[in-house]
Amino acid sequence: MTKEERYKGVLDYFQTHVPIAETELHYTNPFELLVAVILSAQCTDKRVNMVTPALFEAFPNAEALAASNSETVFSYIRSISYPNNKAKHLVGMAQLLLSDFGGTVPEAVEDLVKLPGVGRKTANVIASVVYNQPTMAVDTHVFRVSARIGLTTNAKNPLQSEKQLVAHIPEALVPRAHHWLILHGRYTCLARSPQCERCALTEWCKYFQKQYGSQIKTIPNGKEKSSKKERQGPEGQGGQSRKSGKRQSKSEGSGQKKRQTLTKKSG
Repeated sequence: MTKEERYKGVLDYFQTHVPIAETELHYTNPFELLVAVILSAQCTDKRVNMVTPALFEAFPNAEALAASNSETVFSYIRSISYPNNKAKHLVGMAQLLLSDFGGTVPEAVEDLVKLPGVGRKTANVIASVVYNQPTMAVDTHVFRVSARIGLTTNAKNPLQSEKQLVAHIPEALVPRAHHWLILHGRYTCLARSPQCERCALTEWCKYFQKQYGSQIKTIPNGKEKSSKKERQGPEGQGGQSRKSGKRQSKSEGSGQKKRQTLTKKSG
């Protein structure tokens, strides 16, 4: 299978079965999304969504957040990972947002990364979700899933992965493709135990073909059947081959002859 065929199969599946794919972070405007994405670094969206309602009520805009301090912000986000650093980043981000961008979240990735707490991944999320730009945010899920499926090859870091994905995915699909991959990694292609038995992408997945291709064949009704070799079973595991059976018979026969010889000698 060529890489182009793999991309086409994966993208066609998602377009047909998951036409709507969105961030799971809760927000009502670009400023709130920016705050939520900064908080989500190395933290689950579920935890962030538990914290942001009270935070947004206390600091509804950049002006309110910029006028606060990290100690006060910390009290709202203490259950988030790395709350001290993130509290400082949020206040600094709001202040720079006011001084350099008039309180408006910028569109360009180059401008977004100037804000405290905003790296390339966060900037790509904002550019993609808020402004529908063809930017690919590569987090741990996207990095892992794209490599497993075979959409990326030998990508050593998120930037290399991002460049490969953007080069093969049509511009119009890039904003949704990020969510397709991240949601697939979050709920199906798990880090330690990928749920291959219920994955719909096995036909195009390089990892699946490598791990199970010679043993399992996917059939049209969605069920899986084992290969002939698997049904017979490996030698020594409930499915002895004829050769092993012959060896066993020969061994048993030689054992009986030895016992007979010993009996005659003792008589």
